[in-house]
Amino acid sequence: MDNRIEMTEQKEDFTEYVKQTAQLMGLKLKPEYLPGVVDNFERIAAIASLVNQFDLPEDIEAAPIFEP
Repeated sequence: MDNRIEMTEQKEDFTEYVKQTAQLMGLKLKPEYLPGVVDNFERIAAIASLVNQFDLPEDIEAAPIFEP
């Protein structure tokens, strides 16, 4: 599939997601803010994709206390 087509379809998916989620939450999202919100969801999805690609061992446990 052409990458440009995939990104266009993804943007449409985020647009619908943002509209429907705002409606479910009772948020009155002004139309002029919609493109910015959709752009942010695209950025979030790109970052989440990188995180989700990182393999973790099956036996890993969450640390009870974070110590850098």
